[in-house]
Amino acid sequence: MSIRPDIHSQTKKTIYNVYTFFKTLAKCKDKPELADYFLQSQERTAEACAVSLRTVQRICKESKMTGNQEETLCVGSSNDLKFQSPRKRYSREKSVTELDDFDNEVVRRVVHSFYDKGEFPTTAKILVELREKLNYRGSKSSVKIILKQLNFKYKKCNDGRKFLMERSDIVAARVKFLRKMNEFRRNGDTRPVVYLDETWVNQNHTRGRNEENTEGLKVPTGKGSRLIICHAGSPSFGFIKESKLIFRCNSGNNKNYHSQMNATIFENWFSQMLLNLEQPSIIVMNNASYHSSLIENYPKSNSRKADVQQWLRDKNIDFSAVETLDELREKVKLSMPREKKYKLDELTYQMGHEVVRLPPYHCQYNPIELIWAQVKGRVAEKNSTFKIADVETIVHEEIDAVTPEDWAKCGEHCVKIQEEDFAKAGLRDEILEPIILTIYPDESSSSEDEDDNDD
Repeated sequence: MSIRPDIHSQTKKTIYNVYTFFKTLAKCKDKPELADYFLQSQERTAEACAVSLRTVQRICKESKMTGNQEETLCVGSSNDLKFQSPRKRYSREKSVTELDDFDNEVVRRVVHSFYDKGEFPTTAKILVELREKLNYRGSKSSVKIILKQLNFKYKKCNDGRKFLMERSDIVAARVKFLRKMNEFRRNGDTRPVVYLDETWVNQNHTRGRNEENTEGLKVPTGKGSRLIICHAGSPSFGFIKESKLIFRCNSGNNKNYHSQMNATIFENWFSQMLLNLEQPSIIVMNNASYHSSLIENYPKSNSRKADVQQWLRDKNIDFSAVETLDELREKVKLSMPREKKYKLDELTYQMGHEVVRLPPYHCQYNPIELIWAQVKGRVAEKNSTFKIADVETIVHEEIDAVTPEDWAKCGEHCVKIQEEDFAKAGLRDEILEPIILTIYPDESSSSEDEDDNDD
């Protein structure tokens, strides 16, 4: 066990008192065998206090810096010791700029709705809509931060006006996905569409404190431990049997569940899930990093020159010993395929299925997101003990309680959104093309740094 550098001053005093006591025993001439044992006072202190040697050394160093004198201190005189306690760290949630996936999607659709009506969105107009739809409490500046997080930018036209534009690669990914799904339905493809996703549930997850069901219920502060959940299902038949994965976070940092999921865990689960499919299917998943391991690894931007050279040799790509690292990286880029080839996509194809990738930041196309919202709502209603074991039991029960009818309803809702957005994609092209033609090439301004034109 090791204590963090920011331990409390009282704990430091206790450890330092043990150290000074052992230091005194090391000078005991009457019992030389005892003196020899405690000669390494810091090591013995670390053993006695169950802390690391580095912690004891750090406390001794701080003691000297604050003016404590070993020779003049008596055992038990902790009140004379001077140590600093760590400053309290407060993490205030930025609720007006840190929205969940569903609220972020509302923002995106609000922006698109202006173009669909033949109007140009401004932060002032967007703010009015968000206050109506989300009861949003932020300001124009907060809206600009959200727009930047969603990859919208203000681009300047040759007449001086600035227009809010979505990043082109995201638009392209969205249209590609919508066209693919539309083709499946138009061609009468009978394969079931399987959607997968990960989510989490906190130990103290409950309904709002003002809800009737929580009146008089003492809710612990903080979020507590966290459960990570991974599953897959289809509007055609519900959840896939024997494909539920639930495990507890093993880290003190519960802010981001993606840090607890890795490629090894996901790939093992994904392989087993494919085996549980009873017929060829269309697998829809997002582009999380652990979903997207490449078939072939390429040198990273921080790779050493020797590693890049070895990779080029293995690929029989000529290069000169005098070429710089940047020149070698360019050779690597030229050898990379235009489209990335993912390990899981190839595995899926070999097993008779097909993968379709969701566009980034478009969770509204995935019905399992609605299923998760349903499950979490029921867990919040039933969570009364706030014990992680009980929460885990409730999560299992509520996932098992989701019916094929629930899945069919959520799937129908998402298909409706997909079809509506696909129909609008072409119309937006016609509206935005005259603007795009007037935009200065390669010129854009951050929504944080410059104000938009509200005219």
